[in-house]
Amino acid sequence: MAGLLAFLQFAVILDFMVMAPLGAVIMPSLGISPTRFGIVVSAYAFSAGLSGLLAAGFADRFDRKKLLLFFYTGFICGTLWCGLARSFESMLAARIVTGIFGGVIGSVLLAIATDLFAPNLRGRVMGIIQTAFAASQVLGIPVALYLSNHFNWHAPFFLIVGIGAIGGVVLAWRLEPVDAHLKGQARSNALQHLIATVTDRRHLPALATTCLLATGGFMLMPFSSVFTVNNLGIGLDRLPTIYLITGLCTIFAGPLIGKMADRFGKMPVFYFGTAVTILMVLTYTHLPPVPLPVVIVINVVMFVGIFSRMIPYQALAASVPEQHMRGSFNAISSSLQQLSGGLAAIVAGHLVSTGADGKLQGFPNVGYVVVGTTIVAAFLVTQVNKELQARSAAAA
Repeated sequence: MAGLLAFLQFAVILDFMVMAPLGAVIMPSLGISPTRFGIVVSAYAFSAGLSGLLAAGFADRFDRKKLLLFFYTGFICGTLWCGLARSFESMLAARIVTGIFGGVIGSVLLAIATDLFAPNLRGRVMGIIQTAFAASQVLGIPVALYLSNHFNWHAPFFLIVGIGAIGGVVLAWRLEPVDAHLKGQARSNALQHLIATVTDRRHLPALATTCLLATGGFMLMPFSSVFTVNNLGIGLDRLPTIYLITGLCTIFAGPLIGKMADRFGKMPVFYFGTAVTILMVLTYTHLPPVPLPVVIVINVVMFVGIFSRMIPYQALAASVPEQHMRGSFNAISSSLQQLSGGLAAIVAGHLVSTGADGKLQGFPNVGYVVVGTTIVAAFLVTQVNKELQARSAAAA
């Protein structure tokens, strides 16, 4: 079942990943400028963040299986619309619709995984689900480019619809109703439920941590390709090699990190990931021109550090909300991740600039900010863990 949940997550992330490599084809095909294409891309993130907040009040009022199928169906329809789009306006509307539905799916998947698996298994389950990010990185760029080169830019979206529809059918067939959270639940309207989730003091450190954990990736990744090509001297044609090897390594690392979190404890693995992340971010953002193998090794180790924070944290945070608030908590967390990521990208854009020689300037400053947020996140996760331990002791 964890594999099926990861597959659905993969389909959603792949839809987002294919937009980047298709930009050079979509812009001339639709006759739109880079600015308009940027609007199309950002429309997904902002609509996803907004939909998560709007859905939070309703997230615990229905069978999670039915809720997932509803949003997943909307996501497939939105992706199909993207493939059929023939104008800027149509593509923009399609990405907004896809974001509205796709932005909620991740939070519902996490709620289902938490409901179905015991705490001592959640590390490896989160590890499997996290491999969806790595798999989309490995497949997103080469598959999108291959299909668009041999057919047209619409083809990748049609492929996602095809494989996504298969996953949806299997989900409807194999997954039993996930409705234990509805038993004995006090009825409240959606707004009351949302406010109760947001104002619960036990949730605040975890939600703040989610914002900080999203900061690193969104600050580094938008400029990583520019930094790699212009500052490190790696050819543009070598970028797919970096993404491919890094993605393959993290696909194998994710489940292993999850098993380690279950075996040795979430916090030791999280602290290990924090130390590796700090070291590798400082190394990466200060790199001089180096050979391709060195860049690949640094990227792989850095992503292992990032995954070693995300996977144990997700397993730990799964126990923060009560079962009847789990869907709402995850929806809010997902929205904050999207919105804080967008804000982080904007901040990073003000910290860097392009020199006359085309090199990226100020990138070390981004690294310092990421390290700062990493340290604060480690402090907050420590508080979350203490709260969970105190709650467990009180219940014993």
